[in-house]
Amino acid sequence: MTASAASPTFLRTWLIWTAGFLAFPIAGLAGAAVAGRVNDPLAALLGGIVTGIVVGAGQTLVSRKRLDPRRWIPATAIGMGIGLLLGAATVDYGTSLGELALMGALTGVVLGVAQAVALPRHTPMGWAWAVAMPVLWALGWTTTTLGGISVDNQFTIFGAYGAVTFSALSGLLLHYLLPYRAEAGPASTQTRIESKA
Repeated sequence: MTASAASPTFLRTWLIWTAGFLAFPIAGLAGAAVAGRVNDPLAALLGGIVTGIVVGAGQTLVSRKRLDPRRWIPATAIGMGIGLLLGAATVDYGTSLGELALMGALTGVVLGVAQAVALPRHTPMGWAWAVAMPVLWALGWTTTTLGGISVDNQFTIFGAYGAVTFSALSGLLLHYLLPYRAEAGPASTQTRIESKA
């Protein structure tokens, strides 16, 4: 681990991002309230979009201005909606461990690309976000299932165990791609990244 990764600033911003896992159960409740169980294409698409809006909003709040909500929230909503539709339909809305891991991976493929496009322009190695999301999303569903959550209720998103795991690991990746600087706002983050290019 580098000195930068071990700094108090890194630890503080990583803990704040990880605490953003709280957005996931809220997002799941919102998705279920609007679309019900993920047991047909419309429920998957609509539930995914609503869930994505809440997750995207939560992530921008805890990103410490590294993510632009005008780009990140719509990208997360679209990516979640289409990704969940693809993943859930592929596994025929099943809820076994293998089915949910595959559903998560497929959701992560679409979501990862959408969010990678929404990262600040010229983010070094922004494609790494797209590559990591299928793995992290599958891990989120796997952790939730192994944790004994009632996944047979066909939720739109994994539970708290998966959300903590996902948030902690994605926070490390976000720090690598977009390290936080105390003076960073949307404009200064953009300038700093472009100056590296």
